[in-house]
Amino acid sequence: MSARPTLRWAPAAAAALLALHFVMAVASKLHQSTTSDEIVHLTGGYSYWALDDYRLQPENGNLAQRWVALPTWIRGATFPTLDQDYWRKSDVWVMGHEFFYETGEDHFPRLMAARAMTALLSVALGALVFAWSRRLFGDPGALVSVAFYAFSPSFLAHGGYATSDVCMAFFMLACVGAWWRHLQTPGAGPFALSAAVFGLACVAKFSAVLLLPMMALCALALVAAGRAGIPRVVLSALGHAAAAVLVIWAFYGFRYSAFNPALPPADQFIESWPDMYAHTGWIGAVIHRVADARLLPEAFLYGAAYVVETSQVRGAFLNGEYSIAGWHSFFLWAFALKTTLPLMAACAASLGLGAAALLRKGPGARARLLALLPFTPLAALFAVYWAASLASHLNIGHRHLLPAYPPLYILTGALGRLFTRPLRLSGALAAILVAWHAAESALVAPSYIAYFNELAGGPAGGYRHLVDSSLDWGQDLPGLKAWLERNARPGEDVYLAYFGTGEPRYYRIPAKRLAYINTFHEDEPYIPLGPGLYCVGATMLQQVYSSVRGPWTIELEKEYVFLRTFEPAFAAYASDPAARESLERELSPAKWKASRDRFLHLRFARLCHYLRVRRPDAVVGYSIFIYRLGAGEVAGATEGPLKDWISLINRSGEGRAGP
Repeated sequence: MSARPTLRWAPAAAAALLALHFVMAVASKLHQSTTSDEIVHLTGGYSYWALDDYRLQPENGNLAQRWVALPTWIRGATFPTLDQDYWRKSDVWVMGHEFFYETGEDHFPRLMAARAMTALLSVALGALVFAWSRRLFGDPGALVSVAFYAFSPSFLAHGGYATSDVCMAFFMLACVGAWWRHLQTPGAGPFALSAAVFGLACVAKFSAVLLLPMMALCALALVAAGRAGIPRVVLSALGHAAAAVLVIWAFYGFRYSAFNPALPPADQFIESWPDMYAHTGWIGAVIHRVADARLLPEAFLYGAAYVVETSQVRGAFLNGEYSIAGWHSFFLWAFALKTTLPLMAACAASLGLGAAALLRKGPGARARLLALLPFTPLAALFAVYWAASLASHLNIGHRHLLPAYPPLYILTGALGRLFTRPLRLSGALAAILVAWHAAESALVAPSYIAYFNELAGGPAGGYRHLVDSSLDWGQDLPGLKAWLERNARPGEDVYLAYFGTGEPRYYRIPAKRLAYINTFHEDEPYIPLGPGLYCVGATMLQQVYSSVRGPWTIELEKEYVFLRTFEPAFAAYASDPAARESLERELSPAKWKASRDRFLHLRFARLCHYLRVRRPDAVVGYSIFIYRLGAGEVAGATEGPLKDWISLINRSGEGRAGP
């Protein structure tokens, strides 16, 4: 299956497609606010470079965060003061908010530079797809593969965000490829390349642990085929392990402690080691022993433990249902709803061509099986990653499937053999699939993250199936600002329920904030509701991370009715210092705050149950839903008796047409 190049202009065409991919990925972010995770990736990465301290955000890959923060470190930036509790407690979320919005420097140029760095990795991944497909299917097939990759909505979305997902996708494909080549090609060069790539993958993201079974399957296949010996494989594996340990220590400054002793003293990680051990079971016990022996850097081990802990229980949403433990079917649904239909058809057609070739009369069965050997690393990557995804409880975004896609793009290269002269019907159909795939991206641009295929009802119907980083990651504050400038009426109140780490004040959005879901430790104020524009992010609308997720029950209604009797006290507590002093003689400030927050969250959840069946007046970027509500409508959704509330919902649901 090793096809020779036949088109001299193919590399230039691939380069042009990948250059276009870079431009589309970056340009689409010029009018997008900070997504939820970008703020901590950039803040953590900058602290690694500038402070030689590794406590901030250790769970998302030292290399990936260093990479996106490199331009900011080179140019220099003002970092928040270290003489504060949030630094001592390693609170990267608050430090990130200060770094982005409170130093007096504009964060957006450094954010766009970080996004461009990820786009470079996305281009590099596309180049790997092209080269691998070219080796298997020749130039026509390689151009098909790189076209499917270049116009992928998922890689155009996440290939332009300052996060670690595309970085890990690149290193997974690079690592299995370098390992496969090394096992078949004796010499120091292939070994050094493979070992270096494996080491870098280990500091790209902790999902690199999945490379171990992938590499084992590759080695097993080559040993079974008589292409590699067991002693050589074992010796090489030991060499790769040594290289990985060396690379890991290098990325953490060859220092065990995550704390730089030259900086102001810090107390702990964002969560203490004892708490971490208590929540991570036997894996935590193993990490504890490795930490006691100081075999690997402290921040690396803490990051691994943090990933284990946070992946066990996490709020998730799928097709109108809620869970804190996830579903085995989550990523199957995510793939089915967020993969373009032409890519699915192209993969099915490619598998059909392969099956036909295997069944064709000719060489014996062994020869035909050996012809499949070059596909082993791709199959191992795809199978192992999917097996881990189906078992995962971390069901928060389609982006976690990204490493499974490059083998599919390479597989579509089999369609290249259909492009013959004269062009037959099969070749024309293959060309239509590529064009259709490109059109899917063009139609959703620049909101690539919001792409959903026709099975989900398109991007407009996506919020019914998936939210968070699959749709609403906090990216559309600039779009909301532009809409309000065009459509808000003079004196009209604007209410905003926003999920993300963007700052509405940065965009001068004159909104009253509802239902805070962030980790900046900002107090959630009491805000009375009245007529106006209600701007609600899809993640907030579906109440994924709310303590009131799921159906509205009689128990919740009783609790809400009880807390509503205290609403005048909540209002007085917020606006009248004398009343606050008097009220605090009855209850402690902590109890007033807890009761107020519970009331606000119940009130917003009750409102969202109504808004989910009411047609929005506008939608920004498929992720922020805007409702113009009158006083009676607001009162009916948040104040009326339960039977009137149910009647309001039923009337709205019956009269609704469209998203």
